[in-house]
Amino acid sequence: MSYKNIKIEITGGIAVLTLNRPEVRNALDFETWEEIRSGMRELGRREGVQVIIFTGAGGKAFASGTDIRAIHDRTVAEQMNSEVSDTLYEISTHKRPVIAAIDGYALGGGCELAMACDIRIATKKSRFGQPEVGLGIIPGSGGTQRLQRLVGIGKAKELIFTGDIISAEEAERIGLVEKVVEDGTVMDAAMEMAKKIRAKGPVAITLAKKAIQVGADTDLYSGLCFERYAQALAYSTDDKAEGTQAFLEKRPPAFKGK
Repeated sequence: MSYKNIKIEITGGIAVLTLNRPEVRNALDFETWEEIRSGMRELGRREGVQVIIFTGAGGKAFASGTDIRAIHDRTVAEQMNSEVSDTLYEISTHKRPVIAAIDGYALGGGCELAMACDIRIATKKSRFGQPEVGLGIIPGSGGTQRLQRLVGIGKAKELIFTGDIISAEEAERIGLVEKVVEDGTVMDAAMEMAKKIRAKGPVAITLAKKAIQVGADTDLYSGLCFERYAQALAYSTDDKAEGTQAFLEKRPPAFKGK
């Protein structure tokens, strides 16, 4: 498919989805959200894609937030029918692991997009925040829910109530991002991590992601039950036979994703 506001490149099983509106710091208008949703669905159908990296073009922002004029003109009915939250849920539950490579601002909807990814890597110059209350609205695409799950309810309330914008170092300290790297190196770091993931069993990665997600959204016993069944399913795969045989033969495994 062809896109106006995003780019998709696939190399060696790693897909890079780039928000491509650098002239407006990758602001997220509703057309861009639709393209993100279509792009993620396309990648879900593409055979051979094992890891997805989200990033933003221009070196100034991952995504600076939702287009303010679009917010100003949006009606209650339009907001109730918005599919942005659904798009982010699809990202968080995508069968492939998703890494956010953040270089610059990740604010409002941009921060919510980063939080929907599985792993976040940011440059030192990056900044994070949910400043929506300054506009008389709230984070409405998962920010009130995902932020508290990542950093704790008290810190989430502080960040959302004040609208403060924090540094990458602070984001790492509170658990909002997993790794902070030198400016200009975020794609190298994301690619390095993606290659590590790509080398592992793809079915196992999918099952592990689902088990972690189920455990985060339910009680411990239910999570443990799901984990047991997911492990039993992994034991039925060709990848399990290949992985264990390769270990015994002291060679790299040749996983097939089956």
